[in-house]
Amino acid sequence: MHPEKVFIIAEAGVNHNGSLDRAKEMVKVAAIAGADAIKFQTFKAETLVTKDAVKANYQIKASSQTETQFEMLKKLELSYESHHQLLKICESNQIEFLSSPFDLTTIDLLKKLGINKWKIPSGEITNLPYLRKIASFGQEIILSTGMADLEEIKVALSVFTTAGIPLNKITVLHCNTEYPTPMQDVNLKAMQTIKFSFPGVKIGYSDHTKGIEVPIAAVAMGATMIEKHFTLDKNLPGPDHKASLSTDELVQMVNAIRNIEDALGNGIKKPSPSEKKNIAIARKSIVAACNIAIGEKLTRDNLTIKRPGNGLSPMKWDEILGNFAKHGYQKDQVIQ
Repeated sequence: MHPEKVFIIAEAGVNHNGSLDRAKEMVKVAAIAGADAIKFQTFKAETLVTKDAVKANYQIKASSQTETQFEMLKKLELSYESHHQLLKICESNQIEFLSSPFDLTTIDLLKKLGINKWKIPSGEITNLPYLRKIASFGQEIILSTGMADLEEIKVALSVFTTAGIPLNKITVLHCNTEYPTPMQDVNLKAMQTIKFSFPGVKIGYSDHTKGIEVPIAAVAMGATMIEKHFTLDKNLPGPDHKASLSTDELVQMVNAIRNIEDALGNGIKKPSPSEKKNIAIARKSIVAACNIAIGEKLTRDNLTIKRPGNGLSPMKWDEILGNFAKHGYQKDQVIQ
């Protein structure tokens, strides 16, 4: 059985910097790269943060040091009409539109758009009213788990299963909420811990490291979904550009993941179609080490093992020794 195709989410996030035109261009880039979905973030600064909430260190480094988190987020909002236009352009480019809501009102906005797959960001995994509202729709769930431990994941999953959502409709993404994530903090093995701890859920990985090696490794370790930030320009102002892939890197990541998918195969160990022709060339046969006369006893002195492998297998060595030649053989002739 071939592994399920990895679902690749190109995370636009807020890298549009509040520009609908840039967001539309990102849709086209993600579609051309071969991603399955592009994901945005749906929020209203007023309902997401308090006026004096401080920014994370990575946000301070990547944006104005004097503005508050509220002021930064206010510039990154997309209107309902913008969402509607992005949904349409995703349809025309044959890429799925996804967005993470950040509060109850933006859940309503996305529901109105007809969203049927819900991407829950790491910061909301402990937001019970939020989780319950999304659970009430009974639709597919993608749950990021940055900053969470197994118990918090367990509690969040119980909200969904209590609402009647089966585990096979839930994908749990291992994640680290630092931008960029230091390699020593990635802990990819935790993704497999999640799989073993919650049988039935699908597992994936939402990546914030620099480069593309880690998501590719995650696929080799069993991830069925990969989420990765990308940007049209890493030098743009904004909190996430520096930790995002360039458009070229996005293409490279998608291609590499598709190659790894093919390479994983079906798990059955047997000769592949491409290598069968090489069996006779690479393996060996029992052959005459010198000229052998009819009736002569076959011994370690007059037999040897050489390529090609189109004769008697060397695994028959013990059975052949001590027998008498039924034919005459020239040196290097394969023993029959």
